[in-house]
Amino acid sequence: MAAEPDRSTPEKRGRLSRPLVLSAAVALVDREGLAALTMRRLAAELGVESMAIYRYTPGKEALVDGLVEAFFAEVNAVLRTSAEATEPAEGGQAWRAELRRIARTFAVVAHAHPEILPLVATRPLSVPIARRPAPMLQLTEHIFAVLGRAGFDHAASLMVYRMFVAWNLGCLLVDKRQVIDNPDEPDPMLRLGLHRLAADQYPRLRALVPLLADYDDQQELLDGLDSLLSRVPDAPLDAFYDGRAG
Repeated sequence: MAAEPDRSTPEKRGRLSRPLVLSAAVALVDREGLAALTMRRLAAELGVESMAIYRYTPGKEALVDGLVEAFFAEVNAVLRTSAEATEPAEGGQAWRAELRRIARTFAVVAHAHPEILPLVATRPLSVPIARRPAPMLQLTEHIFAVLGRAGFDHAASLMVYRMFVAWNLGCLLVDKRQVIDNPDEPDPMLRLGLHRLAADQYPRLRALVPLLADYDDQQELLDGLDSLLSRVPDAPLDAFYDGRAG
């Protein structure tokens, strides 16, 4: 007699875990938006009772914070994988090359999860640093280690770190606001919805249509980052602190 198929839930089979719960939450938000995320809906996605989810996250707010945790865990995983295939830069360019690699990876993950990006920018600010998601702290520690190995002291490392984070998040959040009005429309003016703006009131904004239509967000992010980092001299930064950096 053939064995009956296993109809038990992941919880009953002992396969439910926090990473699995968060992965399912991310997939649901990617597919249907943050408004669709509830404990009951997530439980249904996983094929378990709602109470089973509470073993891994105590409620909706914690689950939303878990999305941020999952986001940074993915960034770190991609960075580990890409590091194995990347030829390390030498000399004074090493720290710039690594920050560029982190920025590119962060942008790729942000584009994969656009609904989670605003949470990444805002949720960690509501808690003390020590209570931020471990994957986020691990990435932060890695950036400081990169800058420390390059010879930057603590104050200089913090300055470069803040510059780096502000530029990356700012670029990605601004890009997210440029929502396409009609993706199937070949005319850039109509596709972006700028035809709705009166030409006599917004002539300059309408004139930007060709540039907005051909906007390469990742390249703009990296080009801007290169420009910023090129103005930061290799350690020591005495000249930079004294306002003498050109």
